[in-house]
Amino acid sequence: MESFRIIKPSPALVPYIRYYWILQINEVTPVRERTLPVGCINMVFHRGRQLFSLTERSLQPTAFISGQSTTYSDVESTGNIDMIFVVFQPYAARIFFQIPINEFHEKNISISEIGDPALKELEKQVADTMDDSQSIGLIERFLISRLHSFSAYNVKRVVATVQEINRQPETTITQLSQIACLSNKQFNRVFTEYIGTNPKEFIRIVRMQRALYVLQTHPDRSFAQVACECGFYDQSHLIREFKSFSGYTPTEYLSVCAPYSDYFSVL
Repeated sequence: MESFRIIKPSPALVPYIRYYWILQINEVTPVRERTLPVGCINMVFHRGRQLFSLTERSLQPTAFISGQSTTYSDVESTGNIDMIFVVFQPYAARIFFQIPINEFHEKNISISEIGDPALKELEKQVADTMDDSQSIGLIERFLISRLHSFSAYNVKRVVATVQEINRQPETTITQLSQIACLSNKQFNRVFTEYIGTNPKEFIRIVRMQRALYVLQTHPDRSFAQVACECGFYDQSHLIREFKSFSGYTPTEYLSVCAPYSDYFSVL
C-alpha cells in the first residue's frame, strides 16, 4: 500500500515553503523511483526505513538537506517507508540555514553533519512523533523561529531574478544581473549562495521543468514546438537536455512516465 499527501504551509511560511509532502509505503517488494532535478532545496525526514540510493549505492541519511542537482537519481525502498519532505521555494533555504546553499550542491548532507544544534533537536523530535500533523507543526515552529534572523536585502534581488526566469523562457545572465542591480560577478555569487547552483545551471533546470509542464498540459505538442516554446535552441538541444536530466530521450521518457512538472504545476 502506498500513501502520498501534499500539505500546504501556514500563511507565515507561504513565501518560503512551497509545500510539504508525506510518503508512506508498506510493501514487501522494493519500489524503485527515478527522480529528476526540480530546482528546489528539500529537507527530508525518514520516520521509517531509509531509501536506498541506487545511484550512490548507499542508504540515504535518516534526516538530510538535499541540494540542487543537475542529473537524475534512482532510489529504492528498503521496507516500510514513512518520509516527510519540506520543499523550499527556490530562493528560501538560505534564510533558514546559516550556510551558503551551494555547499549542498549535488549532495544529500545529513542534519547531524551540519553542526546546527536546533536542527539536530528537530530531527529527534520528528523521529519520535508519528502523528503527521504534529510532525509538520514541529517543523513549522522551527522554521518560523528563524524568520526574524535574516536580512531581506539580497533575498529580494534573487526573488526578482527567479521570477524573471520563470516568466521568460529566454533570458541572459546580463539581463538577470541588471534586474538584481549587481555586476555579473556579484550576481553569480549571490545567486549561487541562495539558489544552490549557478544561474546558468538553474536556467537549464527550469527550462527542463517548463518542457515537462508543456508536455503535461499539452500532450498534442510536437517536440519541435516544445523546444521552441521552452527556450531550447532546437529539437536536438531538447533531446540532449532530456537525456542529461532524465537518462531518457523525450520519446523514451513518455513511454515509461506521465510527464509532470514539480516546479510549474499549481497545487
